[in-house]
Amino acid sequence: MTRPVRLLAGLAVLLAAGCASAASGTAPVQVDRVDLPRSYLFAPADITVTAGTKVTWTNSDQFTHGIRLLSPTRRDVGTVRPGESVSHVFSAPGTYAYDCPFHPQNMRGTVTVK
Repeated sequence: MTRPVRLLAGLAVLLAAGCASAASGTAPVQVDRVDLPRSYLFAPADITVTAGTKVTWTNSDQFTHGIRLLSPTRRDVGTVRPGESVSHVFSAPGTYAYDCPFHPQNMRGTVTVK
């Protein structure tokens, strides 16, 4: 195996490991703000808040995204153009799955309300 091929193979392994650890379900972060950076994801995707907290999603990307609650009931929170924010108050305890209705294959997250 040539040096460039070995280097690329090693890089691929590192990238795969990083993706696997991100997808493995790290513990939710206790914050009330979620960023939508330039990469079709939520940062952080999984958060924990106390009941009555207003969670705000801010679009730092160059594309329009949306916030859609998936469970326990489906509800559109809003469309977020670049530079804009949208908020939702979580009043009842539970785990709320959400996604971007425009990019649901990549952009998913949860809000755990205690």
